[in-house]
Amino acid sequence: MRTILAVVASGVLAASAVLTAAPASAAVPDLDLPEAGVFLEGIGVDDDAGLVYVSATNRSGTIYRAKVGDDRLEVWQGPTPGDNGRGIDVDDAGRVFVAGGPSAEVRVFSRSGRLLAELPTGEPGSFLNDVRVADDGSVYVTDSSLPRIWRVFRSGGTWQIELWRDVSGTIAYTPALTDFDLGGIVTTPDGKALLTTQGTTGQLWRIELRSRAISEVPVDGAPLVNADGIVLTGRTLYVVQNFSRQITRLELRDRWRTATTQEVVATPADRTFTTAKRVGGRLLLVDSKFGFAPAQAVAEDRVVSFRRF
Repeated sequence: MRTILAVVASGVLAASAVLTAAPASAAVPDLDLPEAGVFLEGIGVDDDAGLVYVSATNRSGTIYRAKVGDDRLEVWQGPTPGDNGRGIDVDDAGRVFVAGGPSAEVRVFSRSGRLLAELPTGEPGSFLNDVRVADDGSVYVTDSSLPRIWRVFRSGGTWQIELWRDVSGTIAYTPALTDFDLGGIVTTPDGKALLTTQGTTGQLWRIELRSRAISEVPVDGAPLVNADGIVLTGRTLYVVQNFSRQITRLELRDRWRTATTQEVVATPADRTFTTAKRVGGRLLLVDSKFGFAPAQAVAEDRVVSFRRF
């Protein structure tokens, strides 16, 4: 496969090697869609079962799935009027949590595909963007239009959603509900905090799970404007910056409280990467084709595997 990423050398640590896509024989090949004209968004991985889930934004909540090692996604959940698909995460039991974007709800599925719950926030203007399962089983969801972090949990055998943290006192949101503010979200490896990005301002934030205190993670480098999905591996944070068409690699220090830019990688002008997940030592990047006409949203090479940065 051709190389499609190039290192941006201005203002960051030198990185002379150009990143190359994984060869076709790799354990994590690129994934094609069964149809063209689809705008993708989120990706989730079930490590135990070796499954990859990918959401679509323009197919009424359709979710695609593939076995790790396959090269083609298939429809796993078909379209339902009013549904939408954004960020995805999977818990240790194989349950799949899908943020609903403008539908303002989280859907919960079993690994077998049974719908376990539909959980609306009930708040007008809510746009649920990304999802993260924490060590205690709670699921945290960013709201890109309203200054909220939502929590999904199970109590008495029933799935529920609650407003977990109003962030408006600390994290600035733009007035327009059409802007995308908080987006990607991960948990720190010690299980004590959430890290989340504000794509409009390019800031990185830390929220303590116990106290819910919010603090900015200062970034030694350019603001992370257009930050979308993020991936944390140890002390390394990858930030997918969709319309900036680049991926920034940060090193986190001081127990994930400060960040230093290590590398900025330009992505091609004919792709819009929204998010990623780590599979087998590689990143699986989702090419959404946002900003392009439906006819340009081809079926081939839409989830792209790359060697570790």
